[in-house]
Amino acid sequence: MRELLANSVAVVTGGASGIGRAIARTFADHGGDVVVADVREQPREGGTPTHELIADETDRQTAFVECDVTDTDDLDAAVEMAEELGNLDVWVNNAGIFRNEEFFEVTPDEYDRLMNVNVKGAYFGAQSAAAEMIAHGEGSIVNVSSVAGLVGNGGYVTYCVSKGALRLLTYALAHRLGPEGIRVNAIHPGGVETAMLDDAEMGEQGREAFEQSIPSRRLGEPNDIADAALFLASDLSSYVNGESLVVDGGYTYTR
Repeated sequence: MRELLANSVAVVTGGASGIGRAIARTFADHGGDVVVADVREQPREGGTPTHELIADETDRQTAFVECDVTDTDDLDAAVEMAEELGNLDVWVNNAGIFRNEEFFEVTPDEYDRLMNVNVKGAYFGAQSAAAEMIAHGEGSIVNVSSVAGLVGNGGYVTYCVSKGALRLLTYALAHRLGPEGIRVNAIHPGGVETAMLDDAEMGEQGREAFEQSIPSRRLGEPNDIADAALFLASDLSSYVNGESLVVDGGYTYTR
């Protein structure tokens, strides 16, 4: 297997579970050392903690850092851990939360909580990471957004707002950091088999209808998103900057 991230160090926020867990493991499989930064060590889906899994099944360096992405000190600690393993090369803003909601019942505190994790965490995560990357002259930042950042849904308005903001943050940072040798790109997953999908509470019939609305006729798997992150993190995408990569089985643009 070609080691696309050989001699690289990556930080994956929200790396303990779901998509983040798959990204961290895929990066390690391709030669990267990985810092798993999350508020929890145990995967939501159960099983061995991600950093322990990487240590057991690969020869890469890995570490877990307890990280609340709304706390800039925690973000700085994740950067510092990456620098202990080598130079910080890749930062993945994956941490995020989802909430179904009734628009007229959303409180300011509920709005702030979701925006703080999904947007503020990515903004200041990128800020902390980029400051270190600039010192080395290169780097890749990958923002995990959502198809909800491309199209609206009245059932989760705040989430759509947050993911739309993350998309525009990607474009603005690509413009700001590109001259410094740092690429910034976004992935927009569609429905993916994770615990967060369970949070959507679609029910069996809703889930089946959703699957049938996807041209590929299936939901995504975390590894589908991890492979896209690997592409954006590696030199395969050396001339890709300020891009939105939609990974949704064809759902968004064939509705």
